[in-house]
Amino acid sequence: MNQADFARRRSAMVEQQIAARGIGDARVLAAMRAVPREVFVPPHLHWRAYDDAPLPLEHAQTISQPYIVALMAQALQLGGTERVLDIGTGSGYAAAVLAQLAAQVYSVERIAALADGARRTLQGLDRVQVLHGDGSLGWIEHAPYDAISVAATGPEVPAALKSQLALGGRLVMPVGADADHQMLLRLTRVGPDDFHSQSITAVRFVPLLGAQGWAA
Repeated sequence: MNQADFARRRSAMVEQQIAARGIGDARVLAAMRAVPREVFVPPHLHWRAYDDAPLPLEHAQTISQPYIVALMAQALQLGGTERVLDIGTGSGYAAAVLAQLAAQVYSVERIAALADGARRTLQGLDRVQVLHGDGSLGWIEHAPYDAISVAATGPEVPAALKSQLALGGRLVMPVGADADHQMLLRLTRVGPDDFHSQSITAVRFVPLLGAQGWAA
């Protein structure tokens, strides 16, 4: 499959899997068209890069379904000037999409091999920095963030992430007691200790492992 074939499949993905399912933010749709998902999946899965499904990565991780990446990006309500914290870098696909929508993306990955791979894949994209660390603790050095995206489910939203969200900022994260009961939430910080919570949709993500997530 050549680049033209990938481009056609990417355009079809945006129209059929994303726009047709209610994602209406023009900037998000443009970002999904701009980022080549095949670059972020293992070579033997390139032919499935634009399937409407998550795909496996090394170390029992996944690259999220394109629709879910777009849904989370839209829920963050980005205008282009924001500093964004991205938890769960994986192969770097969501970070690359967010970099199309925000001024700076700080992405945290707990698995060193994945963090290293994402840095290589994202090389040259100056708006993204990748840290190998405990995502449940965020990245305090660059806080506060206008938006936080968490691509792993926890029993609750970690206090560390809530504390690193700017006043008026949005945090999008799946929360659930187990793998079969997860809800994608958006928290908006409306005061120093006040957060407004909205349920978006039922989802299924890998667990957020760490000091303020699930035990490894």
